[in-house]
Amino acid sequence: MRALRVLVIIAVILGGLFVLADRVAVAFAENEAADRLRASEGLDSTPDVSINGFPFLTQLASGKLDDVEIGIKNFEASTTGSGNGNGNDSGADTIRIAKLSAHMRGVTFSGDYSSATADTASGTALISYDELLKAAQVEPVQVMPGLTAKVTRLSDGGNGRIKVGIELTGSLLGKKVTESVSVLSSVKVDGDSVKVDATTLPNLPFSVAEDRVREITDFEQKIDGLPGGIKLDKVQAAGDGVEISVTGSDVKLAG
Repeated sequence: MRALRVLVIIAVILGGLFVLADRVAVAFAENEAADRLRASEGLDSTPDVSINGFPFLTQLASGKLDDVEIGIKNFEASTTGSGNGNGNDSGADTIRIAKLSAHMRGVTFSGDYSSATADTASGTALISYDELLKAAQVEPVQVMPGLTAKVTRLSDGGNGRIKVGIELTGSLLGKKVTESVSVLSSVKVDGDSVKVDATTLPNLPFSVAEDRVREITDFEQKIDGLPGGIKLDKVQAAGDGVEISVTGSDVKLAG
C-alpha cells in the first residue's frame, strides 16, 4: 500500500512538472512567434499570439499546432487603386486597421521555425470612420454652376449602414448657400475593396443630377496588404467604424 502511495505521489509530481514545462514552453513559443510576426510584417508594436490546446509539447513534436490566435493593433495595409470610381483616387498609400484578429487552425511549421502555414484562418478587422473617410471625396467638387459639395464625416447610420455627411457651399440664383445634408449608404465587400454606395440621395431644395451627387457619395477603399494572404469576406457598419470579416486558406504566416 505504501509503495502504491509513493507511485501516486511520484506520478503527481511528474505530471505537475510536465504541465509546468509545457506551459513554460508554450509561453516561450508565443513570445518568439510574436517577435517573428512583428519583424515579418513590419509592425510598430508586438502582436498578441496565443497557442491553444494541451499539451503543447506533443503538438510541437508533430510539427503542427491545432489552434493559434493572433491579435494586431494599428496595422498599416496598402490601399493601391482606392477612390470613388469617378477618376478621383485616394491619395493615401495605406490605411490603418485599428484592430485585426485572426484565428488560425492547423498551423504547420518548418523544422527550423523559419516558415509557417495555416490550413484555415478566420477573423475580423476594424477600420475607423476617420480612416475610411480618406477614400471619400473630401475635396470640394462642383455639382452645379456656383455650388460645390464635399464629404465631411462618416458615422454609424444604424442597421448596418453608414451615414455620409455632406457639406454644400456656394451661391445659387444670387443667394449664398451653406447647407449640411446626409445620406445613408450601404457597405459591402467587392473583391479586395470595401464599397460604399448611397441607398438614398439627399433631399435638396434644388435639382442636382444624380451622377454628380454620386460622384461625392459613392466611393471604395481597396485593401490589398493584409498579412499572410488573408482575404476580405463580409463588412458591416458599427458604432466606431466598419467591421470586416476576413478569411483564408493555406495562409502563409512567415517565411
